Amino acid sequence: MKKLLSILLILSIGATAFAQELTVRAPGRVEVGRRFEVRYEINTRATDFRGPSFKGLSVLSGPMTSSQSSTTIVNGQVSHTSSYGFTYIVLADVEGSFTIGEASCSVEGKRVSCPGFTIKVEKGNPQAQQQQRQNNYGGYGQQQSAAQPASSSTIDSRQLFARASVSKSNPYQGEQIILTYKIYTQVSLQQYQIDKLPGNKGFWSEDLTKEGSVRPTVETIDGRRYNVAEIRRGALFAQEDGKLTIEPLNLDVLALVQRQRRSTGTIWDLFDDPFFNPAQAVEKHLSTNSLNINVKPLPAAPNGFNGAVGSFAVKAEADTREVKANEAITYRLTISGSGNLMLIDAPKIDFPKVFEVYDPQINDHISRNNSGISGSRTFEWVLIPRNQGDYEIPAFDFVFFDPHNGKYVTKHIEAIPVHINKGDPNAMKNVTTNKSNVKLLNNDINYIRSSSSKFQAIDRKPSSTGFVISLVAILLLGVAAFVFGQRRVAQLNDIAGTRLRRATKEARRRLKQAALHMNSGDDNRFYEEIYKAIWGCLADKYNIPLASLSSDTVRECLNDKHVPEEQQQRIMHTLQDVDMARFAPGDPASRKQQIYDEALEMIVMI
Repeated sequence: MKKLLSILLILSIGATAFAQELTVRAPGRVEVGRRFEVRYEINTRATDFRGPSFKGLSVLSGPMTSSQSSTTIVNGQVSHTSSYGFTYIVLADVEGSFTIGEASCSVEGKRVSCPGFTIKVEKGNPQAQQQQRQNNYGGYGQQQSAAQPASSSTIDSRQLFARASVSKSNPYQGEQIILTYKIYTQVSLQQYQIDKLPGNKGFWSEDLTKEGSVRPTVETIDGRRYNVAEIRRGALFAQEDGKLTIEPLNLDVLALVQRQRRSTGTIWDLFDDPFFNPAQAVEKHLSTNSLNINVKPLPAAPNGFNGAVGSFAVKAEADTREVKANEAITYRLTISGSGNLMLIDAPKIDFPKVFEVYDPQINDHISRNNSGISGSRTFEWVLIPRNQGDYEIPAFDFVFFDPHNGKYVTKHIEAIPVHINKGDPNAMKNVTTNKSNVKLLNNDINYIRSSSSKFQAIDRKPSSTGFVISLVAILLLGVAAFVFGQRRVAQLNDIAGTRLRRATKEARRRLKQAALHMNSGDDNRFYEEIYKAIWGCLADKYNIPLASLSSDTVRECLNDKHVPEEQQQRIMHTLQDVDMARFAPGDPASRKQQIYDEALEMIVMI
């Protein structure tokens, strides 16, 4: 009865499904010249995101990654949710209907995809756009009181114009160039508003403009002196070679000009003085020049090149070189410098088969300033060796193209030796039984007593009814003893069955100990008991030898046992979460409760 109540208590916790669906948020209709956001979301940890194609549209930036987590408490029950997002900023260039392609990411080694969809770009309302420009002017110069804009014919094109320029017009494919937009003026400007951003088809772009960074300077062009304001700056990386075009940037400005003085030869000329004749607001539409960029293709690439273009330094390190089996090693590869850092993928490293390797986590420390994109990108692998011995994280070559000298540069990463000691023998309970240990004790014949026995006759006959009942009872007991003995022998020979019967009892004991350590704040003992509970339960449940116990063998065994795919995903997700929590725990209180709930749910399920 007590055992039944314990099982019912475990079952009352319930199970939560881990949704692994990639969804997208985007508008169905946009106006020409408008920027809009396309965001992909998934509520579990995802890697290797592969974005869609935006044919006919211009991608201004992205994918920008983000993550969110929240904790909810309802009636004393704590639930944790997290989501990961990948966001693009896209510009609608022309009218029409455009299809954004399929996107996908990797979740626990399985590809999860989101189908493509269609966005319709429509012609906007000119009056509404004009009203929006008037309501959203950005400031440049001193703010004046509102005035009705006058005709732009009073401003000469040599007095006010805008230009675009690039730091290099013939870069290599993938090389970083800086694009700047400036306003040149000989009149006072009150406000400006960018009306349409250019389409940078064929480029990956990153905005370098800083809020409040518009500072006027002075330049002389063709003998004329101008006040100059840089209104926008960006970094461009050509994704293809050949002739590419940067389209013009369109903007509206509100300038202040003095009304033309009129001379009448009377006292009224006094009121044409600037003191009595304030400046008039004049609206003017400006458009920068287009730019032709001749992108040079990269030379034939050597082995190991994965698209890195720039000037980089590379550093690799392991947090330790000696651990016990089933303990983690963190291997970090840091690429630092200036170039297309955000486009560099993790290199392929042939780790030893004895290591269980998790997908690398990417940590970016990237700065965006006037000189472009620089900083570092770190790839961090968690490696868990399953057997003892001497191994090494192999050497490899990281290859990048340096556009300054037009050559490929190879950075050799040395191998790192690691020594794996024997793991804790109690890390996973190894239940083994040898068939030779099972002895049949009823094969021997007891020694027969040879001494004579004296028998005496009794003049009493047994009761026929009592005799029959006793005889039947003896026969029934004999049959029951025989059946029980056969079952006992079968159980002793059934190694897998013995381990299976002990699995639940042992797992419950481990979880009880983990709960005590969680409440006492002993994190190391808590994670140790959780780890032993789930891996020991899997080993006993599916009769997997300890020496070959790993995520791959568990997955193969689940497939052989025809376990439903949904349950397989939940089991593998729990194993990954527990391993990650042991070596890189997050928030102590909420993280431990989440790991405990996941382990309890998995044990109940299997």
